[in-house]
Amino acid sequence: MPFLGNMMELWRDMFTVRRVFGEPVEKDGLTVIPVAMVVGGGGGGTGPASAESDTESSGGGFGGMARPVGVYVVRADSVEWQPTIDVTMLGMAGIGFATILTLMIGRALKRQR
Repeated sequence: MPFLGNMMELWRDMFTVRRVFGEPVEKDGLTVIPVAMVVGGGGGGTGPASAESDTESSGGGFGGMARPVGVYVVRADSVEWQPTIDVTMLGMAGIGFATILTLMIGRALKRQR
């Protein structure tokens, strides 16, 4: 199954430790190591090509996402974690909060009538 082998090779290359911990950057006695959250999934299968056919067909796929979560700052005598502020996630949470608040206010006003 060359297709499955190629897919597994792509999967392995996609989710290496380098995707989570980036290449360290050194400057002026500091080392900064970027860190990301990597999530993925995939699947595949085989089945008849059509209801009338005896031939088989196969397919599969996978997807992934990586988001920065912070950096480790390494000094001569200490290691410090500095989280990344994800503005997109904050914005989405704000929109969700505003939506829920609007619905709650709407229901409260409806009950007063």
